[in-house]
This record gives sequence, structure tokens and C-alpha cells, in this order.
Amino acid sequence: MNKDKKKIVYIGMCADILHPGHLNIIKEGQKLGEVVVGLLTDEAVASYKRLPLMSYDQRFEVVNNIKGVSNVIPQTTLDYRPNLLKLKPDYVVHGADWQSGTQEKTRQQVLDAISEWGGSLVEPKYTEGISSTKMHEKIKSVGISPDMRLSQLNRLLHAKKTVRAIEAHNGLSAIVAENTQIKNESGEIEQFDALWISSFTDSTAKGKPDIELIDKTSRLATINEILDVTTKPILVDGDTGGHPKHFAHTVKALERLGISAVVIEDKNGLKRNSLHKDKNEHSQEDIDVFVSKIRAGLEARINDEFMVIARIESFILGKDQKDALSRAKAYIDAGASAIMIHSKDKNGSDVKKFCEFYNKFENRRPLMLVPTSYNKTTEEELSEWGANIIVHANHLLRASYPAMQKAAKVILESNRSFEVEEICTPVEEFFKIIPDA
Repeated sequence: MNKDKKKIVYIGMCADILHPGHLNIIKEGQKLGEVVVGLLTDEAVASYKRLPLMSYDQRFEVVNNIKGVSNVIPQTTLDYRPNLLKLKPDYVVHGADWQSGTQEKTRQQVLDAISEWGGSLVEPKYTEGISSTKMHEKIKSVGISPDMRLSQLNRLLHAKKTVRAIEAHNGLSAIVAENTQIKNESGEIEQFDALWISSFTDSTAKGKPDIELIDKTSRLATINEILDVTTKPILVDGDTGGHPKHFAHTVKALERLGISAVVIEDKNGLKRNSLHKDKNEHSQEDIDVFVSKIRAGLEARINDEFMVIARIESFILGKDQKDALSRAKAYIDAGASAIMIHSKDKNGSDVKKFCEFYNKFENRRPLMLVPTSYNKTTEEELSEWGANIIVHANHLLRASYPAMQKAAKVILESNRSFEVEEICTPVEEFFKIIPDA
């Protein structure tokens, strides 16, 4: 038990969206002694739910200026025990809502820890009529500023070992990508951290070949459609990037919108999709030319957090590890924010070997993997290889095609639409996910 005259009260919180419930907890703590807030870092929050909208420094500034708070310290994990063992507080105060659900295990850890020095857990009644979840939903309906969205990917890369992204090709698929979540065996919420806008899915959704045929205006229209209904960071497939001067303008346009990253591939000539069977239609850009393109993009950006990611096509073209690694080094030396290595190998053995060498680079940058071909490899395995960003690059579009094809066929065969209802989403469901303004 703390022997200081003033009792120490520990309160852990995320404080991304402060509401009367938080203030009530602080008031209750103030009645008991000197309030120390353990402010969860981005890493701690991202370990069990989505990244906070505000950065740690922004949240610190808010909490540190709340009346009744004596001190604010970082809580680097969801587990309270490291801070509790340092402070040995007389009281821990937390709303009663954690007595069941995701944080039930954390609560028990707190009880076990403070029992060692006779500390007490105080649990004020949950404030009725206040829901952080509903407040988050309201914020999502309003939207997010470009600057706030742009910085999220870099924050995620610092907060999580591996960032998980999924493709979106229009507004509806983006809503699915934004809102889909599950609870894992530990009761923690899992969801996609970011969205990927692929040139392949954008082109295919428009019924066009993936050969950089879709012009910039059309690509930006799709991007805006997705930005309008989401709040998560977005990575954009920039194909080859085009001429360096053209790429510079693309970077400026994407950065203004709040896009977090653009990925360009080191091909030249008529671009064809990397998974196309005829590799003779592919040719790789000279390293020096591609380096000039990377530099043009970096020089065009205003915010250093906007990422220019260099995609290496060596394995797609049948080249060896030496070629891929030499390109990675050259692109990093040119300032590339991250490296993507691509492959058509079904078990990803070439990518795994690349990772072994790449992870030893002194100036290593984040590594992006797109396991479309080697899709039996789990995200956990890819993370162990060294993946910092994993992108599921085209699956929402590909899943939609057989469903549409089946529905059309059943209607033709049945001479009516009744039989297809069982595989169709009720119209009312769309009223829920796309509410009136």
C-alpha cells in the first residue's frame, strides 16, 4: 500500500473521444486521491481495436489539461500491470463496463496485481446514454480530414508489427472493407487496418483491361467515391507511374485527397497485369530511370508522411534474387518509403528467401507483400517473414463476379427472380449500411 499522505489513483484510458463518462471516472478518482492517467499508446490501442483517430501526442495534450488530472504517463500495452508495478497505486478506477467482454481478462490482471500491496479496484456505474461506439459511428458518417487520414498509415506502421489491407473498387466494397470485423478467440476485435485501390480491380469493374487504359480523372473519381464512405488509410496502385513529371502531378493529387501511399512498379512499355500468363508482354524498367521516378514523386509531396512505395517485378519476369535485392537497395537509396516484392510462385518461396536477405539491410524500409498467388501462407507466417504491410489485393471484386453470374443464370433458368432471393441481400439491409444523410 502506498504510504504517501496523498493516495495515488490510477486510471487507464484511450481518450480518443472524450465524453461525460470519462470525466465522471476522473471525478470519482479525484475524490480518492491524486489522479494519474495511464494514457494508452497507439500500439496499445491497436493491439485490440482500430487505431485512435487522434495521435498519442494529441490525446496527451487533451487529457493533461483536464481538471483533476495530476499526471499523465504512457501505458504501452493493454495490460495495466507494468505501470501498476511501478506506481503501486492505492486505487485503480475503471467503469464497471469491463466486468465482461473484451477487457474481462485485463480486469482480472489488475485485481491480481493490486492485491499484492492491498490496493483497491473502484468501478463506478457505467454512464447511461453514452456510447463511444455510437460516437465513432457518428464521426465515420461525418468523415475524416485528409491530413488526419494521410498520417494513419505511418502511425499504424509504428503501432503494429503488420498492417492488414484489403482491396476496394467502389463505394459499396469500401463500406464492406471499412466495417467488416470479427472477434478472435481472445475476444479482441480484428478488422482491416487499411484499404487498397487496385488498378486491376478498378479497370475490371469498368470492363476494361488492366493496361493503364483508365485515365487519371476516372481513377480519381473511384478514389473519391471510396474516400467519401471510409475513414481508414488508403494505398493506391499507381501502375508504372508514367513519366516522372506525370507521376509528380499524381502524387500531388493523391496527397491533397488524404491518400497515405502510392505504389509504382518497375515496368516499362505497355503495362500488363503481373499475374498475366504471357510474361513476354512484360519488360522491366532500367534502375536509373525508375529511381528518377521515385525521386520525382518524393520531391512533389508536401507531407513527409505520404509514402512512395517501390514495387519490384524481378520475380514476375523470371529474374533472380540478386536482381531483386539490387533494385531494393537502389530504390531505398533513392528514398523509397517502402518496398513491395511481387511473385507468382504458389508457395512464395522466392519471396521468403528475398525477405531473409532484405531483413538484414542496414537501411531497411517497411516491406509490403501481396500474397495473391501464395495464398495458403497465413498472415502470421508472412509477418514472421518480415511483412510490414499485407494486402489482399483483389478478392472483393473476384468474390462478387461468381455471385452476380449465378444470380443472372438462375433468373434466366427460372423465368423469374423468386429463386434468386435466397442468395441476394435484402434491400432493407442496404438502407442500414447506407443510411439517409
